[in-house]
Amino acid sequence: MSNPIALIGRTATYLLLVLAAFISVFPFFWMMIGATNTSADIIKGRALPGGALWANMVNFFTSVDMPRILFNSFFIAGFGTAMTLLVSSLAGYGFEMFRSRFREKIFGSLLLMLSIPFAALMVPLFIMMANLKMINTYQAIILPTVASIFIVFYFRQATKAFPHELRDAARIDGLKEWQIFLFVYMPVMRSTYAAATIIVFMANWNNYLWPLIVLQTNEMKTLTLVVAGLTSAYTPDFGVVMVGAIFATLPTLVIFFLLQRRFVEGMLGAVK
Repeated sequence: MSNPIALIGRTATYLLLVLAAFISVFPFFWMMIGATNTSADIIKGRALPGGALWANMVNFFTSVDMPRILFNSFFIAGFGTAMTLLVSSLAGYGFEMFRSRFREKIFGSLLLMLSIPFAALMVPLFIMMANLKMINTYQAIILPTVASIFIVFYFRQATKAFPHELRDAARIDGLKEWQIFLFVYMPVMRSTYAAATIIVFMANWNNYLWPLIVLQTNEMKTLTLVVAGLTSAYTPDFGVVMVGAIFATLPTLVIFFLLQRRFVEGMLGAVK
């Protein structure tokens, strides 16, 4: 016979988990329902599916150059993610694998820079981009995010679990350091790369403040900026906004579900 106290404890735990799951999923549910309703119904708080989905989608696609906006978003998020993973993993690998008298001091200085808020960097960063003639370009969005201090720290911590015997064996076989990184380190650390991919892609895809500052024409704007712009009208059509929010959310959901198993392994520090 089960212990009544343990049974009550498990029941309370499951109830809390169900409540937490409901709170987490409800915004997405509300977004899906809102996309099928008119703006007036959304304002009234209607929580049932409506019949305005097609009209909202038509209004969204007629007011937005979707192919161009999607290209901007995927190029910035995809290319930015690839460059960040390459540069930051190289830095993390170097900090852990190569010893130097100043290694820990340099790494500590980098970590200290994490305490600087982005708001304090916006003006000098904008001036630098203006002097380089990069305003309203993809480079202005991608370059400041390439060397991510947090991802460097993440890769260095994950590299501590990397078996050094593999590196020594590769050196004995005659591999150069860049070959060890490409053909030994990267395959072994694929779970870490998967977890970092989700983190960096979501950050780049949802990036709002910096693109808002440096992207000055509609042809260069990302989907996040466009959806935010739909709410700035005097009388915003919330049904259209919900449709845009769905399209802005789907890529991050797809990336997460494709890499979720590797994501858990990477966050736990698994090395295979």
